[in-house]
Amino acid sequence: MKRFSLIFVALALLFVGCSNDKTPVVKIGVYEPASGDNGAGGKQETLGVQYANTVTPTVMIGGTEYKVQLEIVDNESSNDKAVTAASELVSKGVSVVVGSYGSGVSIAASDTFANADIPAIGITCTNPQVTLGNDHYFRICFLDPFQGTVLANFAQENFAAKKAYCLAKLGDDYSVGLANYFIEAFEKLGGEVVFETFPEGTSDFAAYVANAKNQGADVFFSPVSIEAAGLIIEQASTQGMAIPILAGDTWDSNVVLSAAKGTNVKIYVTTFFVEGSQEPQVLEFVNGFRNYINTNATAKTNNGGNDEISAVSAMGFDVYYVALEALKAAGSTKGTAVKAALPGISYTGVSGLIEFDATGDAKRDVAYVKQVNNETGKWDFIAVQSVK
Repeated sequence: MKRFSLIFVALALLFVGCSNDKTPVVKIGVYEPASGDNGAGGKQETLGVQYANTVTPTVMIGGTEYKVQLEIVDNESSNDKAVTAASELVSKGVSVVVGSYGSGVSIAASDTFANADIPAIGITCTNPQVTLGNDHYFRICFLDPFQGTVLANFAQENFAAKKAYCLAKLGDDYSVGLANYFIEAFEKLGGEVVFETFPEGTSDFAAYVANAKNQGADVFFSPVSIEAAGLIIEQASTQGMAIPILAGDTWDSNVVLSAAKGTNVKIYVTTFFVEGSQEPQVLEFVNGFRNYINTNATAKTNNGGNDEISAVSAMGFDVYYVALEALKAAGSTKGTAVKAALPGISYTGVSGLIEFDATGDAKRDVAYVKQVNNETGKWDFIAVQSVK
């Protein structure tokens, strides 16, 4: 009799477990690098999405509550691996994709998402080619033509720069593209530019730093990966380079903070978000995300081992809610319906108002400029910078 009772209880528990599993699930694909040159930044961007999912794990779609399940793949920071990673998301049945950190992998995966009728929302992929000529890729960040011009203006206004040394990675869509936009804007302002590229696998930047010094440059502009950034900072410190280093959004990382702490290397970056706003939702995000990092060992490791908040994490947080708004507006989990709903989305996130223009790009007209504080190893807010 006792054995029968135990069996009955076990069956009852099994029934309860199955009933809980009947909650419908909608899948959001997270297409990000967790390895390779951009692995550190990709992990931080993913953290923002993951944190948002813990805050808001469900969404109402067409009058039904769905559990939101994140499907995360590693594109390995490689254009060659991009299609495989994107295809994995397609096979998992995602309704919308967010990512990637890195414009090259975003461009490389674009056709895969298009052929599957799945929309993608870029988070910090700033190259214009990501959204150009298609109707399925959107993004919530500013673009490189804007960012490059902002940095050129900043160089002249703050350092009276007449000569700039620019360094990019050969064949990299992001760094070469942003360098070219900076060069175009800087030369229009009357400046002179020395431009060099380094090949894949470069680990010694001594010659490049020496050349910038020998050329008499007033600023050193290098919008490269975090991995390369650390090596450049190391050489700049070793050679006592006094030239200020300017970089784009990729350098907004605690990896850069750690590399520059205790040195005399001056670093300025443009970015999408800074702490310090007293807006309730920004304060709520900052406090909540920091608590999430400090109570989750894996998350803290993926954030570089500390609780500094990168702008890409804030952007990852925002993109999750933009995706939810699109699902709600679509009233469906079908990718075609979500794609049709995205152009009309208007959402105020922790990084500001997010709306899309006819190309699918966010309507952004300002960037934040931050400087590394070499003593504290933290960021100091410098300015909100726009284009004249």
